[in-house]
Amino acid sequence: MDVQWVYFPLHPDTPAEGLLLKDLFAGRGLDLTVMHARMKGLMDAEGLPYNRRTYTYNSRLAQELAKWADSRPGFEAIHDALYRAYFVGGRNLGNPEVLLDVAQTVGLPSNEAREVLTKRTFKDAVAADWEKARRYGITAVPSFVVGGTKIVGAHPYDELAERLRAAGAQPKSANENQ
Repeated sequence: MDVQWVYFPLHPDTPAEGLLLKDLFAGRGLDLTVMHARMKGLMDAEGLPYNRRTYTYNSRLAQELAKWADSRPGFEAIHDALYRAYFVGGRNLGNPEVLLDVAQTVGLPSNEAREVLTKRTFKDAVAADWEKARRYGITAVPSFVVGGTKIVGAHPYDELAERLRAAGAQPKSANENQ
């Protein structure tokens, strides 16, 4: 079964300069320290880097860049690079210069990446993804849809793999992963 990335509008009204997390979650009765500790624990258990952030940023342009990279075979690494830029480096993924730097780290041609971001070439494709996410009832990230089953939220790898298998997903063979 192939993975298809579908982009989701998490906090689409976030301004370009970002928003303090304490302001984003104000009045919701959430403890940001507890939230971070939970995510840090999950990430550490999977060997994934994860740092504490104080800001959230608008990810729309990052999604458009990633949608373009998805259309170019061999550039799946953009997802890991964007993850690291945001969750490890705390970089503003709403800033085109940051996105151009990320694109360059995975070998995407910077002149083409700049054109994608400037002309918003993949704006409609991302809008279609947002609509698809709404149809599926996606309200959080990460979310996984396999057949008619939806799995929402961060889970330990083994639990996620088991839930995906139970929903009908088949793991790739070792040869397919290379």
